[in-house]
Amino acid sequence: MQFSKLRLLGFKSFVEPMEFSIDSGLTGVVGPNGCGKSNLVEALRWVMGENSYKNMRASGMDDVIFSGSATRPARNTAEVSLFLDNSDRTAPSAYNDADELQVSRRIEREAGSVYRINGKDARAKDVQLLFADQSTGARSPSMVGQGRIGELIQAKPQARRALLEEAAGISGLHSRRHEAELRLRAAEQNLERLDDVTAELQSQIDSLKRQARQATRFKNLSQEIRQAEARLFHLKWADAKQQEGEANSALATATSLVAERAQIQMEAAKQQAIAAKRLPELRDAEVRASAVVQRLSIARAQIEEEAERLNARRNELERRIEQLDADIRREEQILGDNAEVLERLDKEESDLKSAQENSETNERETRKAYEAAMVSLEKSESELQAVTARRAESLAARAAQERAYREAEARTQSLQARLAAIEREIGELAEAISDLPDPEAKRHDADNADEIVRAADQAVSVAEKDVERARAVEAGLRPALEKARSELNRIETEARTLARILNVEAGDLFPPVLETITVERGFEAALGAAFGSDLDAPVDPNAPAFWDLVDGDGTDAGLPDGARALAGIVTAPPQLARRLAQTGLVDYKDGPRLQKLLRPGQRLVSRDGAMWRWDGYSASADAPTAAAQRLAQKNRLAELEGELAAAAATAKKTEEDVAQAAALVAQSATDERTKRE
Repeated sequence: MQFSKLRLLGFKSFVEPMEFSIDSGLTGVVGPNGCGKSNLVEALRWVMGENSYKNMRASGMDDVIFSGSATRPARNTAEVSLFLDNSDRTAPSAYNDADELQVSRRIEREAGSVYRINGKDARAKDVQLLFADQSTGARSPSMVGQGRIGELIQAKPQARRALLEEAAGISGLHSRRHEAELRLRAAEQNLERLDDVTAELQSQIDSLKRQARQATRFKNLSQEIRQAEARLFHLKWADAKQQEGEANSALATATSLVAERAQIQMEAAKQQAIAAKRLPELRDAEVRASAVVQRLSIARAQIEEEAERLNARRNELERRIEQLDADIRREEQILGDNAEVLERLDKEESDLKSAQENSETNERETRKAYEAAMVSLEKSESELQAVTARRAESLAARAAQERAYREAEARTQSLQARLAAIEREIGELAEAISDLPDPEAKRHDADNADEIVRAADQAVSVAEKDVERARAVEAGLRPALEKARSELNRIETEARTLARILNVEAGDLFPPVLETITVERGFEAALGAAFGSDLDAPVDPNAPAFWDLVDGDGTDAGLPDGARALAGIVTAPPQLARRLAQTGLVDYKDGPRLQKLLRPGQRLVSRDGAMWRWDGYSASADAPTAAAQRLAQKNRLAELEGELAAAAATAKKTEEDVAQAAALVAQSATDERTKRE
């Protein structure tokens, strides 16, 4: 086989589709530095299975995708296709039915790369073996680059041996031999592990045998124990039967006694109700009498204090009256003495007048005596005026004291009359109290009222327990509410994530047909195996590769018996109808048998992703393709929409239950406060 053509799209600097023909003879590429000559060699290595981004002069495998420029946006995919001339039919048997082989590798940013041989998905290992059988490859010595000749000349014997093996065309055999040796070593390790497992199982078998013997012994002992227990239970049953008869007779006696006591209790309850009905009236009378007695006692104490104070005042006034009488007597005595002095002075004045007539000489002496007498008279008169004033004051004070005494006497008589009235009222209250019922009966009524209070306390306790139960119910519902909200948030998050993933556009102008396909749940892997990367092609005729509507002439062969057409479980555009009709769904065990009955263009797939084609190509169920994953995500998103509605309803119902529980807590708390009041 020979390389005939190289096609690049979005690889490094080749943003536009480029196709390079490799004709017989020498084909060269000439250009200045930086024009992309080395990118062609790297494209060849990349499509032949190179997995090291360092050998691609990149910091990551996604760097082989065109990263954009000042005038061109970056691409999200890159694809390199290599065409091989197979006119001499030297390709492997699986691909030897065509004159030309097309090996392509497509990479999507952050999604990895896929290989295809003649448009069908293939493994990287298959591509590497294909080129190894042709004595070439991504790291083959036949890929001669700058400085490669010097490396070959200075290479070690082992490297030269690889060169000679590739020149002899046996490098593919050595690759298969290496893979077979790895599988043999893995099988040997599995055998060693199997020996270890066998030994471990043997030890477990011995242990189980011992346990089986112990179980048999335990079973026998358990049978004996059950028999002994049965006899013991029979004896206990007989004893219990006898005790039951005695208990029935005691029950009858107790029942009659309870009936008598119930009759007595009913009578007592009747009397209690009658007494309870009279209790408020008696208590009101007792309270009114107690209030009157208290008020009269206070008034009596005040009157007694007022009487004592009046007596003390009266005694004081009597003492002051006695003192005033003494002062009056003393003033009257002083007034009498003054009168005597005046009489004596009058007599002396007459004597002086007679003496004046007798002697002129004695006039001066008499005048002196007269002046002295006048001085003494003036002094006596001033003293008389002072005594007169004091006497008037004493008389006024005595009159005031007598008036206050008379007022005190009148007030005392009034208080004594009031005291007598209070004593009469106290006597009447004592007689009224003596006519009241026996205090023992009142005490019995009070005890009955205490029983009512205790019953009210019990009602409050019951209300408190109701509040606690309502709060416990509310607390028990809150975890369910949190769980429902958490589940709702989880479903919303997952739905948003899937919606965001599904809504991410690849940046291409033509959306793939995958976006318009709907498949039943669980059949995504089967559809992905049936179509592979063909689901990435759009239905727009303007696209470089697209699905077109082709109507058959009605001569398409039917699927073999036991195969179910994918058209029954897939909803797709009419452009895919013919492909779906020629693809059957079978069980994995029936695939190899029905593969022999397939007609050209037909294929079979299993639910887990295995595929059998009419031309003999078979693929086991491997990891799901990107198309299958995207279809599964779309179906999962549809399921999540239903789960989201159910979770929202559950959360709403739980919130309503919590709200009802909270209302019950509030109502119970209100009832508890009412009963407590």
